Amino acid sequence: MAIIELGEPKVITNSEGKRLTPSVVGFSKKNELLVGDLAKRQMVSNPENTVHSIKRHMGKPDYRVTLNNEKFTPHGISAKILQKLKHDAEKYLGDAVEKAVITVPAYFNDSQRFATKKAGELAGLEVLRVINEPTAAALAYGLRDGINNRKIMVYDFGGGTFDVSILKIKDGIFEVLATSGDTELGGDDFDTRIVEHLLARFQEAEGKNLSDIPQAMQRIREAAERCKIDLSTLETANVNLPYIFENKNLDIDITREQFNKMTEDLVKKTISIIEKTLQDARLSPSEIDEVIFVGGSTRIPAVVKAVEGFMGKKALQNINPDEVVAMGASVQAGILGNDYLKSPREEVDSGNLVLLDVTSLTLGFETVGDLMAPIIPKNTTIPTRNSKTFTTHYDNQRVVRGKILQGEERAASKNVTLGTLVLDNIPPSPKGIPRIEVTFDIDANGIINATAKDLGTGIMRSVTIERPQGLND
Repeated sequence: MAIIELGEPKVITNSEGKRLTPSVVGFSKKNELLVGDLAKRQMVSNPENTVHSIKRHMGKPDYRVTLNNEKFTPHGISAKILQKLKHDAEKYLGDAVEKAVITVPAYFNDSQRFATKKAGELAGLEVLRVINEPTAAALAYGLRDGINNRKIMVYDFGGGTFDVSILKIKDGIFEVLATSGDTELGGDDFDTRIVEHLLARFQEAEGKNLSDIPQAMQRIREAAERCKIDLSTLETANVNLPYIFENKNLDIDITREQFNKMTEDLVKKTISIIEKTLQDARLSPSEIDEVIFVGGSTRIPAVVKAVEGFMGKKALQNINPDEVVAMGASVQAGILGNDYLKSPREEVDSGNLVLLDVTSLTLGFETVGDLMAPIIPKNTTIPTRNSKTFTTHYDNQRVVRGKILQGEERAASKNVTLGTLVLDNIPPSPKGIPRIEVTFDIDANGIINATAKDLGTGIMRSVTIERPQGLND
């Protein structure tokens, strides 16, 4: 978390005195709520009452996690993390914190953004803006390092998600040209490959499958994460877990070369997403002036080598990749609050910073034959609105009902359903006669609203996006 202090973004510490707070929530054996490092410490001793990486489940209305015999939604868990951050910020500042800018992966859909905003509200915050993580990073670099009149690529590889954004920065205007990503690709997947390797090696040696023993699995997951981190600086890392099962020990060396082979496809996947994003922006690697690394997974040597090799240039890592997004969010908060912003570089007009972000996914409406009619294409600058005209399919049809979709597939069923659009009280008439203009509106948070107008009568009709119940709990 970060604030603007004396005109500059500043990362502030939590109540444990640390600059990073793990996204882990749990209940102790005494039924105490634990968030952050305290929850992470009990992941081995109390795994059934601890949850991590909830970000990957945001926006899934039917997903629940059970802690302490109580079911929680993903945004309910996220709210507990935000409550802690709010409390810690208030303790640090000695004042109430009521408003915040929250960042999300650029490839989050409407449901995921809505759930994130909901989490902030449950935590007692007025969410001023939900902005994309790569864009936030660009803001931080633009203010501090004076990047101007440049095209930049932000490669954001965190623990749970991956994003690429391409921006043009000119005269204080940060314009996103294209963005893409994968909300289920991140450092956790690198950990999983090590876990799978360790499980296989142990089963070969001892004939025992540890995957159904929760405490053993949690020890192995933690060891896998440490191993991954060690291999960023060492050629060989040792995983030593005494008494992992009865009197058996797990003691295995993993080389960086082995690690690179077992995760090669994950790295290649990020490169293919870079290629796609460059195509969308109609740029070649040589036309990108700067590459910015964001997220802890950018410390993996194979990732650095692959990205720098493909782009043909060194990546900027002047700001801590774990902190740059929070710093950028504080800059955006400063812009929204008309705060004084100071840049150490004279060429940056910090008083006139403007952010022009885009929608990362095409927004459309379900039509006959399982087809999606696109209404707002991906990479459209937001806020935006666009309309399309539809009609009825049978005589005297009084209600139009269809799915609001996000995605790039022609088949409606292959895209993400955000909700259902309902228009009622249509005057009786033969099929095909009513002309109903449906307008989709995407606000600056990337969250969608819809309206409709009967063009025959000029009367506005009520349209609601019926979000799944799980997102309103």
